[in-house]
Order: sequence, then structure tokens, then C-alpha cells
Amino acid sequence: MESMRAQLLLFPLALLGSAMAPRPITVYLAGDSTMAEKLAAKRPETGWGEKFGQYFRPEDVRIVNRAVNGRSTRTFIEEGRWQAITDSLVAGDYVFIQFGHNDESPAKVGSYTPPEDFKRNLTRMVGDVRAKGAFPVLFTPVQRRKFNDAGRLEDTHGDYPGYTRSVATALKVPLIDMLVSSGELLSSYGADSSMKLFLQLEPGMDPNYPQGVKDNTHFNALGAELMARLAVDGIKGLRLGLSEQLKSSRAPVLAH
Repeated sequence: MESMRAQLLLFPLALLGSAMAPRPITVYLAGDSTMAEKLAAKRPETGWGEKFGQYFRPEDVRIVNRAVNGRSTRTFIEEGRWQAITDSLVAGDYVFIQFGHNDESPAKVGSYTPPEDFKRNLTRMVGDVRAKGAFPVLFTPVQRRKFNDAGRLEDTHGDYPGYTRSVATALKVPLIDMLVSSGELLSSYGADSSMKLFLQLEPGMDPNYPQGVKDNTHFNALGAELMARLAVDGIKGLRLGLSEQLKSSRAPVLAH
């Protein structure tokens, strides 16, 4: 009887302790295939968002990767994917927003977003996140692997990274310039060695790609890992509050 009475007395205390336990910060990733989680049938293709969570203490930060292959700001909104994120937001969460690959090309009729619409969409996204008391962070798109005959990396994104920067400046939003940092990384590897970071396979090397694949946009596991590290470096450089939840140690730099 005494034992049962003691358990009944402790039960409310257990509930109180559970209620007082700090809620992990949720970081939502909104973007395209360079960030997205991949299906098993597409491996070894890997989005950098898949490698991002390992840099945080899991009890403090939860990563929710909502990036999807082929999406632009327009289609991400039209399909209700953006609304699903904002409906889930609570104060103190973060939303990392990286688009451009599919917005920028008029040839991609299904996803093309004209410049003014692109800027308007990013502006809406920032406003929606802030309205929930959460923190938006804008990202420029990562570089594609395109080297000219002189061995110099060429940008393929046109003016769209600049549009993202202009929105970030106008709205005073933190910006992580992945275009610049990923470009520096690819240039350091060079035209040939940078192939090791992308979905590049010879015929017969992988059952998912029996005919081989030469993809200069999407990463393999190594490339995604390095891009995730650039995102982490950006968080540190901006001194975002989220940086306090990073693990104290970081994996060593991988050799070229």
C-alpha cells in the first residue's frame, strides 16, 4: 500500500519533468535535389542535407529535410510543400532555404520561375517564417561542376544567386553563400579530381546505373559531406544561435 502511494505521488512529478524537458530546435530544409534525401534506387547520389544532422547534438537539434528533387520556389509553394513547413513551425525553429537550380532555366518549363517571381517567393518565405517566430536563413545554390578548357570553374546559375543575395540584404536575413564556398572547394580540387565529389560512374560500377552516369550537378556521399561542412562553416561564420548546438569536435578534412 505504501509503495503504491509513493508511486502515485511520484507520477505527477514525472509528468512535470517531462513537460519541462527542453524541446529540440527543429531545422527544416527547403530546397531541391542537391539538398534532398535520396531513394535507395538512386544511390550513391546523396543530398548534402542528408549529411548535415551529424554535426549537431541530436538531443538539441532535429533536422527535417523537406527538400525535393526538381523543385523550384514556385513548385515548392504550388505543391503545398512550403505550407506544410510553416504549419509545423514553432518559435525558435530554423528554416534553411536553398533554391535556384530549377528556378533559373526557362527550358525547365515545369519549374522555371521568372526573376521577379523568384524574389517574391523568397520574400514570402522569409516573411512566413518570421511570422511564426522562427528564423529563416537563405542559401545561394551550390556550384555545378563545369570547368572550361583552361581548367577554370564556370558558374552556371546566372543572376539567380544575386537575386537571393539581394533579398537577403533587403530583408536583413542571414545568408550562407554556398555558391562562393562550393566554387572555392571545387576549384581547389580541380577539373579532374572534383569528379570524385559527384555522381560519376563508369558502366558496370553500380547496379543502380548499369550504363554508367556522368552527373555534374548531384553529389555522391563524399561531395554531400563536404557541402554539409560548408553549410556548418557558414553557420559558424554568421554566429547564428544555432551554432551553440554544434558538436564541439568536427571530423578531419578529407584529402583531395
